[in-house]
Amino acid sequence: MSEVLVEMWRGSFLECQHRGHAVIVNSRGDILESWGNPSKEILPRSACKILQAVPLVESGAADAYGLNLEHLALSCASHQGDSLHTQAVSKWLASLDLSEKDLRCGTHWPLGKETTNEMVRLGKEPCQIHNNCSGKHSGFLTLNKFLKGDAEYIDINHPVQKSILSVFEEMTDETSSGYGIDGCSAPNHATSLKGLATAMAKMGVGERGPASLRLVEAMAKYPLLVAGEGRACSELMSVIGGRVVLKTGAEGVYTAILPKQGLGIALKIEDGATRGSECAIAALLVRLGLCDVKNPMIQKRMFSKLKNAAGIEVGTIRPANCLM
Repeated sequence: MSEVLVEMWRGSFLECQHRGHAVIVNSRGDILESWGNPSKEILPRSACKILQAVPLVESGAADAYGLNLEHLALSCASHQGDSLHTQAVSKWLASLDLSEKDLRCGTHWPLGKETTNEMVRLGKEPCQIHNNCSGKHSGFLTLNKFLKGDAEYIDINHPVQKSILSVFEEMTDETSSGYGIDGCSAPNHATSLKGLATAMAKMGVGERGPASLRLVEAMAKYPLLVAGEGRACSELMSVIGGRVVLKTGAEGVYTAILPKQGLGIALKIEDGATRGSECAIAALLVRLGLCDVKNPMIQKRMFSKLKNAAGIEVGTIRPANCLM
């Protein structure tokens, strides 16, 4: 059964609850703490992008094409399509003699409101490079070029995707029961929360050797590339420094890598609410002593203030007592 992890209070009334599951494990897969059902099977969505990037480095493709830590951070990113991200992706594709047309992630407007508003004012349309997964797909294309695969690198039987599944199952210590197609058209393999957290812990202790360590370092060093201005992943990693690597996923998923402690965290909010997953991960970071509860970036997620149209504070989102 799930457990209430996050509450929304309006004055003295408990108006809403977000139920979910969460687990903290070490790299051996030992559970230190859990809430709800740690064996709950989920699709990790974008929270597992660092695992999907392991073959890019491990194969030698990253070195063969001169990728640096910024490229690796983008390969793990759900970026918001600001110029910081799109320019880097464009240059990356050009260095491979590829273009936006070689991507298979699809097109959507940038997640960054300012960038979207500016494009609308200028009469510009978005392209696949604005997709929040274009960095991940650039990594897929780099690996694909190294492997000399065909253009449809998102096909489940493509060598790129086979290499990702192999890493995924080895790192989670589980045989995946199946997959769904993610928002960016790539396969997304199922695992338990415990398996996902175990994989994150393994990444932090260098289970895959230099590939693990380089990807963890890249995300920690370039948090703005991983998400963007105002986004929880970027802001929380920035204030905590290199002591934690965070990644959100759609439908209320969050993962964390704690390299120094050798721990991994995975959580899933059942109703898919981002406000719930951000609140819960902030609470767990405080619980583990990684950040002061008074830090403004923690307060922004852990005790988010609700205001009405007149700007009056009418409520708050806060962790349930079990996470405090």
